[in-house]
Parts: sequence; C-alpha cells; structure tokens
Amino acid sequence: MLDTNIGRRRLIGGALAMVAASTFITECAFAATTERRLAFRNIHTNETFDARFYGANGWDDQGLAELNHGLRDWRNNEVTQMDPALMLLLAGVRDKLGLAPQARLDLISGYRSPQTNASLRARGGEHTGVASKSQHMLGKATDIRMPGVALETLRSAALSMQAGGVGYYPKDGFVHMDTGRVRLW
Repeated sequence: MLDTNIGRRRLIGGALAMVAASTFITECAFAATTERRLAFRNIHTNETFDARFYGANGWDDQGLAELNHGLRDWRNNEVTQMDPALMLLLAGVRDKLGLAPQARLDLISGYRSPQTNASLRARGGEHTGVASKSQHMLGKATDIRMPGVALETLRSAALSMQAGGVGYYPKDGFVHMDTGRVRLW
C-alpha cells in the first residue's frame, strides 16, 4: 500500500511540475516580446498616434492612455478605457500579417459613446450594421483596415485568432474586430 501512495504522489508531483513549467514557458515567451505597440491613423480626423502599450515590465499605463485617447469617440471627444485585450488582438493580427510594429492601421471607429451609437443607428435604421448593444460602447471593438492588405486577408487573419467577433464590411472598406464572444458576420 505504501508503494502505491508514493507512486501517486510522484505522478501528481510530476503533473504539477509539468503545468508549472508550461506556464513559465508561456510567460517567458510573452515576456520575450518585450515591446508591444500599435500605430493608427484616424481616417476622419487624420490624427496619427503610435504608442507602446506593453513593455518589459508589463502593461504600459501611459501607452494605454494614449491609445484610449486616440481610439476615443471622435464625434464628441469622449474617452473611455479600451480593453487591453483588444490591443493584443490588433497587434497579433498585424504580426500574423507580417507587418512591422510601426505599420499604421486605418481607424474607422474605436470607442463610440451610447449617444453616438444611438445616433448612427437612428440615421440608418437597423440595417446600418450598428448594433444597439455594440461592443464599441464597451471599449472592446474597432473597425479598421490596413493599408496594403486586402480586406479578405485582414478578415482571415482576424478569424484565425479566435479571440472575439469579426465583422466583414467590404462595401464600407473595413473589418470589425472585438473582444466579445467568438462570432462572425
């Protein structure tokens, strides 16, 4: 009986060691990419911004604040805290496409205040693609395009991430990405 207990303890200990090692390796791999950044051009204001949002010491609060400001509702200058996971998603899609960290993304829409969202929805009815409970109002969505990248290619890269919603708007010239549940339209 004693030998069986020792065997179980070793098995459990070995399993725990493997989990700890894989977690450590994953954290080290993420830490090895010591800098994460995004660059945008707002197509409505022509404003450009480029911010490092993750560095060797983790999340960069100043960079995240710059991105929050740049992704604001440009119609009323209202700023919200954008989901940092959205920044990782956008940088991941950009990286998957083999673009440099300084490559500018064309921003069509980032944060939308509830008032802006309601106004856009009322202007075009239900068929505008503006959801009444839009992820944009939660700071979890962007509508973008990437200069030099076909929309179909951008859409495929976003879908491959399996990290949230992906909407494809070829007539309007953008792809929607959000960090809500995984879905597509």
